[in-house]
Amino acid sequence: MSGTVRRVVSLVPSLTEAVAATVPELLVGATDWCTHPPGLDAVRVRGTKNPDLGRIAALAPDLVVANEEENRPADLAALRSAGIEVLVTEVRTLPQAFAELDRVLTGGCGLPRPAWLEEAEDAWRDVRPVVDAAVVVPVWRRPWMVLGRDTFAGDVLARLGARNAYADHCERYPRVPLGELNEPGRAGLVVLPDEPYRFTADDGPEAFPALPAALVSGRHLTWYGPSLAEAPAVLGAALTAALGPGGPPPR
Repeated sequence: MSGTVRRVVSLVPSLTEAVAATVPELLVGATDWCTHPPGLDAVRVRGTKNPDLGRIAALAPDLVVANEEENRPADLAALRSAGIEVLVTEVRTLPQAFAELDRVLTGGCGLPRPAWLEEAEDAWRDVRPVVDAAVVVPVWRRPWMVLGRDTFAGDVLARLGARNAYADHCERYPRVPLGELNEPGRAGLVVLPDEPYRFTADDGPEAFPALPAALVSGRHLTWYGPSLAEAPAVLGAALTAALGPGGPPPR
């Protein structure tokens, strides 16, 4: 990154929270999905998949931060063609999340390494499994889609002892029939986050009548930012509430 960064547009909710928690006045634009921190004072530039490129350009950012999974290559290419510098992250594991946050904040934005990032690393450093179970993790219904291979959320859960039953699938977010998800012996727990699909106690668990269900915070499961400091405790509590320490026999 060349020059001084004084104006940042974020196209990723996790990165929006990370920048805002570090130097809030740096953030001039964010997507409609950027819900943290509450009361965020930034121009909204539509969604992660349909950003308003004209509005972003009008904000004259020194840097746009994006993610290879959440944002479309064509949109990022258009921003670069307009002369805007774009930093694209790739986050598929917890260590990669910490490295990319450091790259965005210290390398991209030229900021000192924030204390919250140190706290988040400390929170995960000595984490041990709190359950022992194979899990299915739906992220959408109609059609049913689950976590597959090579996902950040899957890595986070594995560190807590919840092993993704579809971790070896050829796709990262496969569509899987509900009947297959419920096959006996496939999993001992269903993990239902509240985003991107908003699973709730009344919408999700009923589809898995033979499995205990852990309703979890999507922000703590899928976001990489300040929420990582709380994530081990928050997710661990949800998993153990559903299964109890140690959980059922491994599958």
